[in-house]
Amino acid sequence: MNGYSIFIVEDDPWYGQILEYHLSLNPDYKISRFLTGEDCLKNLYLHPDLITVDFALPDTDGEKMYQKIRAIMPNVPVIIISAQENISIAVSLLKMGVSDYLVKDDATKDLLWNSVIRIKENQSLKKEVEYLKEELGQKFSFEKTIIGQSNAIKSIFKLMEKATKTNINVSITGETGTGKEVVAKAIHYNSDRKKKNFVAVNMAAIPKELVESELFGYEKGAFTGAVTRKIGKFEEANGGTIFLDEIAELDLNIQSKILRVLQEREVVRVGGNEVVKFDARLIIATHKNLGEEVKKGNFREDLYYRIIGLPIELPPLRDRGNDILILAKHFANEFAKINKMGSINIAKDAKDKLLKYQFPGNVRELKSILDLAVVMCEDNEIKAEDITFNSIKQEQNFLMDEKTLRSHTCDIIQFYLKKNNNDVIVTSQILDIGKSTIYKMIKDGEIES
Repeated sequence: MNGYSIFIVEDDPWYGQILEYHLSLNPDYKISRFLTGEDCLKNLYLHPDLITVDFALPDTDGEKMYQKIRAIMPNVPVIIISAQENISIAVSLLKMGVSDYLVKDDATKDLLWNSVIRIKENQSLKKEVEYLKEELGQKFSFEKTIIGQSNAIKSIFKLMEKATKTNINVSITGETGTGKEVVAKAIHYNSDRKKKNFVAVNMAAIPKELVESELFGYEKGAFTGAVTRKIGKFEEANGGTIFLDEIAELDLNIQSKILRVLQEREVVRVGGNEVVKFDARLIIATHKNLGEEVKKGNFREDLYYRIIGLPIELPPLRDRGNDILILAKHFANEFAKINKMGSINIAKDAKDKLLKYQFPGNVRELKSILDLAVVMCEDNEIKAEDITFNSIKQEQNFLMDEKTLRSHTCDIIQFYLKKNNNDVIVTSQILDIGKSTIYKMIKDGEIES
């Protein structure tokens, strides 16, 4: 049925005609009128957009009728129209979920007109929100979120896919700039929680004294400046996902409180006594090794086991091979599109220069480099001289310090051991030295493994 479909359930034919006539003044409204509740229920397969129900029908009352409608169509708005002004019944029905309660008098038809307009606008807004969230879900599809074809990234996709199928906690680790929050968002927007909030909190950015009130909320008057109640991040994420970035920065006192919140699935706002239940999926991220932080006494072991869940370690960009060029092309064209510059080509000497760089700032640094390169290039082609590396972190240069040859040798071996995950055999092959030499240097304490 085209237009906005409204069912009117009214046993008084004359009054029903009045309502039908008045609403029909809007040509977009398609009205269907029924004398009994049973007739209305038999026609719900037509999926009306809104239903008005007389409270006193010959075969049922408004409350029972609403419950029956809700059992079949739980989301359709229902307006109850009653000949009696009964406050307690009205309040009860509104608490049950009825969209409006109107009393029959001379103003009813106008009140109904305004009520339908309000409900229709709310429905339109909800549909728009659903559409935008669906679009957001498409935006955060794995392939669009994390661009690359390396085996390292494909293995990350597999872990993300597993994460979306359950509510298991997820812990994301990796160097700064590898895209930990992007991965967290992609997991959320591809899970069954995607229609609820994704609440991101950077623990390193919140002053120590404000962390508790930020996470758990506070009541009016809890402290100086608390002029109203504030909902905390855990409550805000109810039904959705809470993402705690840089969780290793929390002090031990707050860690213990978070542990209790996660165990009990409830919070108590600062300055209050009310226990507030919540249901939120937890995703955490850190650039530190949490296991090492536990050993050092900086992170609670019980909290560690509570939050670790499914671990996802993001590879640094320097270990992703040709993904560097795929991302470079993507960032260049993205920046050019925003600035209406046309398609960008990357010359071979520029590609070679990118592939030789270590990218200590990872994907975030690559984007910054390509944005500048697009601005500097001529004729929409990026050449080697257009690429500038301005990393705060300097690449390893073994000749910068005045050291003995032996010390430089130790530094070189240490560098390649770390780069190759302490694999002595691979390191010995790269440097063309005997593996026994490396083992002896480790044994003598000249290098660490």
